[in-house]
Amino acid sequence: MTNAWLYLLTVLIWGTTWIALKLQIGSVPIPWSIAYRFWLAAAVLLAWLAIRRQWRWPTRQIAPLLLCQGLCLFCLNFMCFLHASQWVASGLVAVCFSTAPLWNALNGRVFQGKALSGRVMLGAALGLAGLLLLFGGEVAKDLARPQTLWGLGLAMAGTYCFSLGNLLSGAMQKQGQTPLQTNAWAMLIGATVIAGYALATGQPMNFDVSAHYVGAWLYLAIPGSVIGFTAYLTLVGRMGADRAAYCTVLFPVVALNVSALVEGYAWTMPALLGLALVAAGNVVVFWKGSLASALQRWPFRRERSLRLP
Repeated sequence: MTNAWLYLLTVLIWGTTWIALKLQIGSVPIPWSIAYRFWLAAAVLLAWLAIRRQWRWPTRQIAPLLLCQGLCLFCLNFMCFLHASQWVASGLVAVCFSTAPLWNALNGRVFQGKALSGRVMLGAALGLAGLLLLFGGEVAKDLARPQTLWGLGLAMAGTYCFSLGNLLSGAMQKQGQTPLQTNAWAMLIGATVIAGYALATGQPMNFDVSAHYVGAWLYLAIPGSVIGFTAYLTLVGRMGADRAAYCTVLFPVVALNVSALVEGYAWTMPALLGLALVAAGNVVVFWKGSLASALQRWPFRRERSLRLP
């Protein structure tokens, strides 16, 4: 599958998982819902690998990286976002998460010695500015509350864990590991650690058999995790963690469009301007050719389509 299709698939899937997450709130403790999600996703991936005769135990060299990826990408970041959402609105969490391309670029510089890409930094800055306009009301409301700093700190910590998980996946792919293999074991690790946290904090291990909860669970586990994370981390291996992470800027835009259809969200002029900035950032990050060319030609040369490398 081409990079463009993988990118589109990731954005559309992760931009709609919020619907399923809302359907899971209330009946089951959230840590258990996360554990159930990744246990099922890991089981599906391992079964698929077994059917294709590609199942194998992790090697000693890969096992420590898998442990770290499971903790960062399928455990700690979700726990941080879970607790951050208790202090700040989802819009502010989305704005924090949209800084992932910047963290990926900085971590790539610190841990891998990669040069910082001006194109990625500018595109991420445009995307972040766009999301601030999109969620301006929520951001302004939360900034006036004293507990907001705790929520912001947790959301940024979750984003940083997500970024480290990206780099770990890219490092394992360079060693010949596939996202299907690494995700299966890392999801199993992350789910098990979250389950241990739930048990340690006395949260009851119950399950909701209602149609809406089970449907949400299946959507989050299979499209949201098996397909979404595999597609996204494949992009990380192909184009680099910093550029692939621009997906995180587009998820909230998809979510708002879905909300406009099903919940009556009304677009305002600042929100539309924010949408334009997000689109401009996407063009800057992925336009083939020089950065100057991208800035000069978009959006006037509409006949030139955006193509991912």
